[in-house]
Amino acid sequence: MFKKLLALMLVMLLIATALVGCGGGTAEDPAPDQELAETEDQAVEPQEEPVRMAMVTDVGGVNDESFNESAWEGHQAARDQLGFEVNYVESQQDADYESNLEILLDAGNDLIWGIGFMMGDAILDAADFNPDQKYAIIDYSYGDDTPENLVGVEFRANEASFLVGYIAGKMTETNKVGFVGGMDFPVIHGFHYGFMAGVEYANPDAEVLVQYADSFVDAAIGKSIAIQMYQQGADIVFHAAGGTGDGVIEAAVEQDRYAIGVDMDQNHMAPDHVITSAMKRVDNAIFNIAEELKAGNFPGGQTVVYGLEDGGVGIAPTSDKHVPAELLEEVKEIEKQIIAGEIFVPNNKEEYEEN
Repeated sequence: MFKKLLALMLVMLLIATALVGCGGGTAEDPAPDQELAETEDQAVEPQEEPVRMAMVTDVGGVNDESFNESAWEGHQAARDQLGFEVNYVESQQDADYESNLEILLDAGNDLIWGIGFMMGDAILDAADFNPDQKYAIIDYSYGDDTPENLVGVEFRANEASFLVGYIAGKMTETNKVGFVGGMDFPVIHGFHYGFMAGVEYANPDAEVLVQYADSFVDAAIGKSIAIQMYQQGADIVFHAAGGTGDGVIEAAVEQDRYAIGVDMDQNHMAPDHVITSAMKRVDNAIFNIAEELKAGNFPGGQTVVYGLEDGGVGIAPTSDKHVPAELLEEVKEIEKQIIAGEIFVPNNKEEYEEN
């Protein structure tokens, strides 16, 4: 009898154990089906990949305090405000352009920028060879032959140059000012002849000394040219010469004369001697194109042009440190007249001589 009772108890214990193993679990040990359901309810939607944008600098480098640096600021703004992932590769010489573009292509960037007109051929070749990759270039237009995966960006730098020329023509005390160009190319001609037209509009008696340095990276040559101009009687010298223009500003400090900067507000380089700058808002242009890209409206196959009317060019905000308030008011009026087409601003020698 005892053995039968013991056997019955063992059977009941085995049945109970089996029921617990197949049951709904406890609060501390949820059932597998319940755990799976909760996991599905809490599933996180996959996050959208950030847009990737990068640039190849020209030989001036990313810290040129000119348009390369401004271009990088535009990339950083796209990173901070649009959530882009951004990067750059610096070129030490012209021969680096092609390989640097390949580096950024291999890195999987959605949009690749070439900074500067000297990259025109390299960017076009890359766009033709990689039709599924989007490209953009600063200071270059391919006109009607622009590939659909490429956008050119240009600036009416002649308009800003006219304004700083007007300031120079009004502020000169010697009736002699100077212009130092980097290289003798069409994009620099806009600065050159816009400046000369502005000086003449303000002061027909003023003489403009002009010399090209044949370099955008040789500060020593820029300094030497500017010193000669100051010694010839110029008291204000405007440069459109990239890193070569750093030497112009150094010369202004040494000779205790004035200089006019370019592309960015360069007053910080010599606060007592850089009276204004002809700004070219490369940063704004790059940010605007980035916004279009993110919205799915990449303006490929065309050239986008920025001028005074849309804030693409203008004079530096620090101009009020040295330029009299009444003269700045005159400049504002002239700006309105340029936008309205009442004042024609030449972009090259032919236009300058015709008007």
